[in-house]
Amino acid sequence: MQQAKEKSQDKSNNVIPFIPEGDFYFTKGVEAFQKRKFDIAIKWLRKAMEEKPEDPLYACQMSIIYTEIGAYHAANQLLTKVLQTTDYVDCYYLIANNYAHLGLLNDAKKYVNYYLEKEPDGDFHEEAHSLLELIDFDEDDDEWELEDEDEILIYQETVFHHMEYMEWEKALPLIEEMMTLFPEHKMAKHDYTHALFFSGQEDEAIQKELDILKEEPNALYSHTNLALFYYQLGKVKEYRTCVETLRNVYPIHAQQKLRIAVTMARTDNLQEAYERFHQLTKRLVKGHPSYFRWFSYTAYHVGETDKAIALWEEGCKRHPSLSKEKQPWLDQ
Repeated sequence: MQQAKEKSQDKSNNVIPFIPEGDFYFTKGVEAFQKRKFDIAIKWLRKAMEEKPEDPLYACQMSIIYTEIGAYHAANQLLTKVLQTTDYVDCYYLIANNYAHLGLLNDAKKYVNYYLEKEPDGDFHEEAHSLLELIDFDEDDDEWELEDEDEILIYQETVFHHMEYMEWEKALPLIEEMMTLFPEHKMAKHDYTHALFFSGQEDEAIQKELDILKEEPNALYSHTNLALFYYQLGKVKEYRTCVETLRNVYPIHAQQKLRIAVTMARTDNLQEAYERFHQLTKRLVKGHPSYFRWFSYTAYHVGETDKAIALWEEGCKRHPSLSKEKQPWLDQ
């Protein structure tokens, strides 16, 4: 008996304890990703990144998973962090791809061009050339120096989050900084008036938007903002004028399409909003919590209750912070 015990101890002493390292977690994550089990893939990749936080490959793979589930801003946030510590060239293509999904084609073109300058025969060179062919780039858009892109991206990501979750007081100081640092960045001005209005400074917000519209009569975001502002204030004549303008506008870019759909929903043009939401390509806008919030709200009020509930549940799954809110048709 004693001899058997000693043999057992010898055997146990020869067992090598298994301590997983980053490569193991990364492999498991890639396997789950290939099976399209994205939740599991994210868990494995997080473990891999904890083991080797300096490895850019792990962060890039995680960003690809985020892209696949439509979390384009989260993907670009990861990639930007990688570029802060290393010049991992693939990041530029991946960022460009995410920008294209978001409809930010000017930004997408600049990043994809930078990737091709760095790696004309890189792993993504075919995809990069294909992406360039798809980009409808307006040559009159403002140009940004590449060295400014990382800084403005950080601002954009943070402001986007606060605006999507209607955290106006947090958004305002950041947007003010953006307008000081990047005075030609037009979208910041519209975000500013929007946050200003819902922070209680209605008159100033309207005047600023009217000033923009005077200089640029076709500024889409001025019309969407003013339609919402006038509706909130009960100024029926002015609100209807803005809405009539929007009814004749059918943009190409997904973000602009979404903004019109949301504006229609928030100004009680529910049937038209419902039709506008249906015209959206979901994969281009599912990174926006507002898509799920206002599409589900609209669906509920046009009688599509089951669809409304399904949309809201999907939105909460993709954007966990939404689950802290009431179902939008109960909160409006």
